[in-house]
Amino acid sequence: MKVPWWLPFGSVPEVRPADLASEVSNGAPPVLLDVRSPAEFASGHIAGAVNVPVTSLSRMLDALAIPADSLVVAICLSAHRSPPAVRLLRRAGVDARQLAGGMIAWRLAGLPVVRT
Repeated sequence: MKVPWWLPFGSVPEVRPADLASEVSNGAPPVLLDVRSPAEFASGHIAGAVNVPVTSLSRMLDALAIPADSLVVAICLSAHRSPPAVRLLRRAGVDARQLAGGMIAWRLAGLPVVRT
């Protein structure tokens, strides 16, 4: 049985913070899709991330115009909102993963954030 895309739990492909940091710094980063609220995003996010709250993702998906061959990494605070985003993206034919542990894990690893 397939899990509905909107459920906030379940297993989805993921990438560890250190591995994502390497991908970002190697010049060919994946599309970084931060699915937190605008206020959370403004308080600190990964450089280059685009903010589309998970509650808006299904209606904003076409407007994002993600190239078919792109890898997308969905990011939230604790990897609770990103599983639904990954499932929605994968059902739309996008190669998507979530950031394991979310921004909490990113910050605990001492990785950089930017504020807007």
